[in-house]
Amino acid sequence: MPHKNDGRNFDDIATKFQKNIYHTPKGIIRKQILLRDLQEIPCLSLDEPIKILDLGGGEGTISIELAKMGHEIVLCDISETMLSLSKANAHKDGVSSKFTWLQTSIQDYPEDEKFDFILCHAVFEWLEDPQEALIKISRLLSPNGILSLMFYNKSAMRLGNILYGNFDYVRQGMKVKKQVKLNPSHPLDPETVFQWVNELPLVLLSKTGVRCFHDYLFDRQLDESRLFELLDMELTYSRIEPYASIGKYIHCLIRKDK
Repeated sequence: MPHKNDGRNFDDIATKFQKNIYHTPKGIIRKQILLRDLQEIPCLSLDEPIKILDLGGGEGTISIELAKMGHEIVLCDISETMLSLSKANAHKDGVSSKFTWLQTSIQDYPEDEKFDFILCHAVFEWLEDPQEALIKISRLLSPNGILSLMFYNKSAMRLGNILYGNFDYVRQGMKVKKQVKLNPSHPLDPETVFQWVNELPLVLLSKTGVRCFHDYLFDRQLDESRLFELLDMELTYSRIEPYASIGKYIHCLIRKDK
């Protein structure tokens, strides 16, 4: 019986994700922002490799880059199709030997091993109870371990819809009867997530906005014709307020207390 918090299984639309998100300008920006943040973490930059848990790892975009740095990856996902994509990508990049794959949810992941570093990117917004998932992750972290958490920003979703004139949709709490398949079902209020962090033996280390400008462009052709300039703007302002708070996603680095 699936756990209520297992979240969306993307077996039916995995190829759409690959085409419409991962391999597009917005996917490139997301990847570069995340890699910039992660490359500044001491434990990932040391010569001695560590074992990393990638929860809801999808096609392995970020964890493959970490495997190239020599780290060992345990990638889990509830989607068999996503796991197959990640295996193919790891093989193509020559890092299959660095990976262990598991088809499981966050809630069902065994707690017999602790990790110094955990990735959980674009997963919480698909879960019925993301707070419960954060509690679970805190139990999987070793003391002083780091969580890289990225979630869909409800404030950015609201701002985007207001800019496009979707006033009734905003008034109705941004809920619709028919969910668009690629749109997350549970966008999160950053302050709520930060409160969950404060209630656990966790410390928020940093906050980055992911795609602070891309999704608000009036000229939608600019994301391709001037991608490198746009990426430079995103990297420059992603940690500076008020821009950080309007990123389509929020990326947080969180440390577990001793």
